[in-house]
Amino acid sequence: MLIPGEYNNAVPKAQLGVIALPGCEQMAATINDYLVKWRKPHAAELPEGHPRREHYAQDCYLINASIERFATGEAKAVIKQSVRGHDLFVLCDCFNYGVTHKMYGMHCPTSPDEHFANLKRMIGAAAGKEQRLTVIMPMLYEGRQDCRYTRESLDCAMALQELAGLGAANIITFDAHNPRVSNAIPNCGFENVPPIYQMIKAIVNHVPDINIDKDNLMVISPDEGGIKRCINYSEVLGVDLGMFYKQRDYSRVEDGRNPVVAHQFLGSNVQGKDVIVVDDMISSGGSMIEVCKQLREHGASRVFVCTAFGLFSSGLAPMDRAYEDGLFDKIFTCDMIYTPEELRARPWHVSVRMSKYIAFIIDTMNHDKSISRLLTPTDRIHRLLVNRGYRIG
Repeated sequence: MLIPGEYNNAVPKAQLGVIALPGCEQMAATINDYLVKWRKPHAAELPEGHPRREHYAQDCYLINASIERFATGEAKAVIKQSVRGHDLFVLCDCFNYGVTHKMYGMHCPTSPDEHFANLKRMIGAAAGKEQRLTVIMPMLYEGRQDCRYTRESLDCAMALQELAGLGAANIITFDAHNPRVSNAIPNCGFENVPPIYQMIKAIVNHVPDINIDKDNLMVISPDEGGIKRCINYSEVLGVDLGMFYKQRDYSRVEDGRNPVVAHQFLGSNVQGKDVIVVDDMISSGGSMIEVCKQLREHGASRVFVCTAFGLFSSGLAPMDRAYEDGLFDKIFTCDMIYTPEELRARPWHVSVRMSKYIAFIIDTMNHDKSISRLLTPTDRIHRLLVNRGYRIG
């Protein structure tokens, strides 16, 4: 959202429209509520004939669109109102297995491949009539298949090139597994947004007795690949950083990847300290449980896990057992992908709300303003901590 005073001179790129693909309806509705709340007061102050007044303050920015399926499972996207000249933002959660569709009379969960196909269908339904199209995909489709080691497909790069080829001007994602995949689309906007402000805010809200200083807190990366993400946390909080090195068995593949055979901790002493483990995702949870176990064995006082996406593909039972064994205290995950009610009900889980942040991004981009302040929220984090009485470092 633009700061007060910028609205007077900021003209929207075009009429704003938001399309929610299946599984994103609730998030889109919340985003719409924020946009309506923010824009109406400013539109009322504008004189008649002002270039921002027309179509600016609406009761709803959501575009009426749907994915319709044939009995064979084939599908088509239908946009039920004009989007000509719009600044379109399309929301897609490729990992919402709570969405089902019928095929030959069977109810089938919608796979990531099918969600991505729906996204392409919706872009095709707009038929290039929009003025600009931005894809908001919180967890990047095929983001873990980001590089090639042997004869294997480069799925993420190919997916990004498909979206760019279909006319997407910008792709916005959060905590990408490897943001360097943006090299596949050098002429297309690609924003990798860190949810660090929302995570730290959630921590201080749910753990008010946490001490944020070098003597009492450390940030831990569960592997060498996530070290840059964790450096961001450690520098903002002014605390030390540690890392685990994953030893993998490259002679075999399990569940699409080489299995981890050992974790080796590299860092200063964690004895008696609280630790925050930061990662982009929890898949099955096995590696994260092992990291938490070793931190406890090294004497960590409390273990908090911050991960943008909690998939828990092996179910919640392993995490329940680890929590009961005292291996970790809380797991914070963003609510940008499907979060089943059974996960929300777990005493160890905290759902970090992201809709307001996404609404900020949409509102700012629609005004053709820089979103740099939203991507690097260091000042906002420091103000938050100072206002809560914390002394940083």
